[in-house]
Parts: sequence; C-alpha cells; structure tokens
Amino acid sequence: MSAAVGSPYRAAPAAQHRRKGRAGAVTLRCSKVAAAAAAPILDDLRLQCATPLPLLRHVAGAMAAGMRAGLAVDGAGELKMIPSYVYSLPTGSETGLFYALDLGGTNFRVLRVQLGGKDGRVIDTESEQVSIPKEIMHGTTEELFDFIAARLSNFVAKEGGNFHLQEGWKREIGFTFSFPVKQTSIDSGILIKWTKGFAVSGTAGKDVVACLNAAMERQGLDMSVSALVNDTVGALAGAHYWDEDVMVAVILGTGTNACYIERTESIPKLQHLGLGTGNTIINTEWGAFSDGLPLTEFDRDMDAESINPGEQIFEKTISGMYLGEIVRRVLARMAQESDLFGHSFADKLTEPFVLRTPHLCAMQQDNSDDLGEVESILRDIIGVNQSSVAARRVIVEVSDCIVKRGGRLAGAGIAGILQKMENDSKGLILGRRTVVAMDGGLYENYPQYRSYMVEAMAELLGPQDMEHIVVEHTKDGSGIGAALLAAANSKYAAAQHSA
Repeated sequence: MSAAVGSPYRAAPAAQHRRKGRAGAVTLRCSKVAAAAAAPILDDLRLQCATPLPLLRHVAGAMAAGMRAGLAVDGAGELKMIPSYVYSLPTGSETGLFYALDLGGTNFRVLRVQLGGKDGRVIDTESEQVSIPKEIMHGTTEELFDFIAARLSNFVAKEGGNFHLQEGWKREIGFTFSFPVKQTSIDSGILIKWTKGFAVSGTAGKDVVACLNAAMERQGLDMSVSALVNDTVGALAGAHYWDEDVMVAVILGTGTNACYIERTESIPKLQHLGLGTGNTIINTEWGAFSDGLPLTEFDRDMDAESINPGEQIFEKTISGMYLGEIVRRVLARMAQESDLFGHSFADKLTEPFVLRTPHLCAMQQDNSDDLGEVESILRDIIGVNQSSVAARRVIVEVSDCIVKRGGRLAGAGIAGILQKMENDSKGLILGRRTVVAMDGGLYENYPQYRSYMVEAMAELLGPQDMEHIVVEHTKDGSGIGAALLAAANSKYAAAQHSA
C-alpha cells in the first residue's frame, strides 16, 4: 500500500470481558459449532493456496521466461519489460540543487534536494504534499498541469537556507509519473490512459513532460524536466545512490511492481539503437504476470467483478489492495454456509473492500488468549457483535492463508528476477553481495508477509546463494530517486563531475 499498512488504524483496546446473558451464551455456543463447520472451507482454502517448492520453482521460472520474452519483442508476453531510458545512474558525485515531482494518486509531492558530491552527498531535503481536488482530477489537461505548476512555483518561492542554485544554471526536475506511459526517451513519455480515479480530458496520446513544461512556462517558472521515471525506477535509483550493490527494486504496497538493472546487450528489442555495452533499468510491470499462480474461486470472483477483469492477476494475488478483500469473500462464504458468526449474517460483510489489509495485519499481531483485537475489528468493521474465540481463530487462519500465499509468491517473483540476471551474466549476480531494495507499506508494516517472502526466496535460491542476497527496506526512495536521476541526467552533468 502506498499508505502504511496498519497506519490508518490505531490498535483497538482488547475487548473487555462482558457479562453475557443466556441468549449471548447460546449464541457463542452456536458460534463454536459453526467454527467447526467452517473447517472444510478452510481446508479447501489451504489446499488451493498452497505454495510448495515445485510450484514456487514454476512461478520463478515462468517469471524469468516472461522477462526474456518481453525484452525480445514488445507484446510477446505478459510482462511489458518497459525500458526506462536511464543509462546514467547516480554515482554520488552529483552536485547542485534539484527538484522532484511525484504524481501517482490523489496527492502529489514536490521535493528539493541539495547535493554535495562524494563528500557532502545529500546536504538537505525539503518536501511538501498537495491534495488534488476532485474537480481537477476530472478536469482538462491544462487545469491539472496548471494546478501542479502553480503549487510547484509556490514551493520554489520558499527556497532558502541550505538550498541554492548554482550561478548560470536553470532549475531541473525529475518527474515521477505512476500512470501507464509509453516512454520514448529519458525526458519524454506518451500517456496511454489515466487510472486511479483520474479522468482528465485531452491528455491521452500526449507527452506528459511537454504538458508539465508548458504549464511551468505559463507560470513563469524557469524549470525543465530532465528525467521522467516510474516510481519503482525512482526507488531503485534512490537506493543505488547509497549502495551500488542495489540491483533490483520492488514496491509492495497498495499495488506492486519490480524493476532491475539489465545489460543493454541483453535487450534484443533495443539493439537497433546501437547502445553497445552498458546498463539500464527495466520496468517489468510484473503485476500483469499470471503463469501458474494458485488461484481460488474467491480470486476468480473478485477478478471478474473488478474494473480490469483478466488483468493484473499477480498484483491481485500479492498486493495490499486485494488481500483484505479476498479474506472478506472467504469469510462471507463461511458465514453463509456455516453460521460462523451465529445465526445473524453481518450485512457489512457483503460490502466489497470493507475489510482491508491493515485489518488483517492488526488481527495477525493479536497474541492475546481471547483474541480481543480480532473481536474489536469484527465488531467495528464488519458489524459482528458476538463471536467465539474459536471463530476468531478461524478468521486469523484464513488471513494467514491468503497472506502466506501472497508473500511466498512475491518471493518467487524476486527469485525469478535474480535467477534470470544470474543466468544471463553467467554467474555474476548470486556469487557476490546483491541488494534488493524494498519499498511500500505492505512490506514495511506486515511482518508475517515479509517473513513469508524471504522464506520463499531462501527455499528457491538455497542457503549458499541466499547468503549474498540482502533484502533492504528503502523508505520513500522514489521521490528522492527522481531528483537524483534529474541530477544524473542533467545538462550540467559534466560540470557537476568536474566540480
């Protein structure tokens, strides 16, 4: 999740022991019986969600095969394997003042960073977050980009303190744009379509960098975009700045994606550009992967009712947006077929996405004997006023089943990327320290998910290779990563390195 898993919810106090009348006692006895009746559904779920090693090997192998297909020809497989056109990664020698704009949802963020080269590194950063009004999200291209440019201009006007532009330089900005684009160079990209609730008219088919540059010009803001990046690419660049062993970046939040550093000679579809030998970042768009995933009827029903049926199956199986919804669907079935919560069916349990991944996380952290936190969430979120401890245990087990599958499949995906890199480099990846940078609230805040992910990686890679793999959390790397890529791809880059 882009917002931290668990962060929207304070931990509810453990439920107080209440005196129950005869009716309450009968309800709880029924609930215990119903918990036992729900066991066959839980057993089936465990079976269908199982991720034994042979299945993980298939997923990792299919991920690697899908990567190769996408690198060979556009549209050849499920993975788009989009070139980032980033050929210059930050090295630490960058100097000067650079800006970043991160647009990926109902808020956007502006950031500035003062870089001091090898000795000073990041001298200082400042950022502001701006909420985008609904009428702007449903307005015209000019209205959206003028709104952004105006807020950016206000932010630039507050420049001071440790931030200073070098004499004779024009301000440059890295633009993190987390919507589907067909990128054509490091500083240009055509919008394919808006997502995430945006319905801005007149932008599809246009270069979003040109739209932003024009809006900044209308504001009288002397600034230009020097790098257009996806948020995952930004996260990799930001992490690589501090640790040159970072080779892969994965975002596990509301949605999910992965990118990695690829050798240009291993990208057949770019050979016509005559790039020679070197490295670039490839955005896998791995959310679209689906080969061999262990899906249940609950997954298929959720997918069929989604706004994009048949698409983003990996994302729907492993990311924070969907884990809670899958669990809700399982619980609704149990409530219907086994009276899990007594004879009354909670109407709120029929509401899609009423149960969210932060709720699962809070329930799985409940170690109390009576599972009071689970009881509180059932009451406050789903409207179940009475439940037995046995029923609450079933709910925790359902949650664990879905979260375990998601974490282990994410781990298999990462292992597939690493194995593909290892095979193509003829042993230059797994035999040395290699860092996987992780970002996103799901990874950061859900310890069980994190453990399952690393566990699957270790099973697939083996103890000897896993010894060299470092899985590292890089919080909020995409924003500063965009500013660093603006610096690395600046028209003043030669002057920076000689400074």
